[in-house]
Amino acid sequence: MAFTRAELAAAADRVVPDVIAPGLRVLFCGINPGLYSAATGRHFARPGNRFWPALHGAGFTPRLLTPAEQDTLPGYGLGITNIVPRASARADELSPAELTAGGAALTAKVAEFRPAWLAVLGIGAYRSAFARPRAGIGPQPDRLAGTAIWILPNPSGLNASYQLPRLIEEFARLRTEARA
Repeated sequence: MAFTRAELAAAADRVVPDVIAPGLRVLFCGINPGLYSAATGRHFARPGNRFWPALHGAGFTPRLLTPAEQDTLPGYGLGITNIVPRASARADELSPAELTAGGAALTAKVAEFRPAWLAVLGIGAYRSAFARPRAGIGPQPDRLAGTAIWILPNPSGLNASYQLPRLIEEFARLRTEARA
């Protein structure tokens, strides 16, 4: 699906609804939706985003799902939300105040839905939203509303530090813990 620049610009500030249910094994949490995702109404929808291939490659799903199949995730014990719900062209357009407010809203959401694990996709956003400047990739010593936290690399195609095989390794580490 291709969008014009005007269609993408019109998607700014839209919200992509959460895919969430009580008691999930893992609630994946993006930074905020990109314009392409907001235009489609689907999480991680931009071509080149590696979320769906990493999810499947790590064994969370039995086959490669498309963004249009996101509503099947709770059947696998998985869900998706965002720290900041509004869409933007780039995550660096978010203010520190938005990230902090998003962290508070995420805490309330986690308290309500009680996933076993919260997997935040993007270390910088986690550090900002929760005032944890030294947080690293992997399991965190802190809990959020009683839920264990795991930081994963941002699966955006713009994150050149983590190519798909390395993303799959990180997702698989979480999957192993989430199954234990």
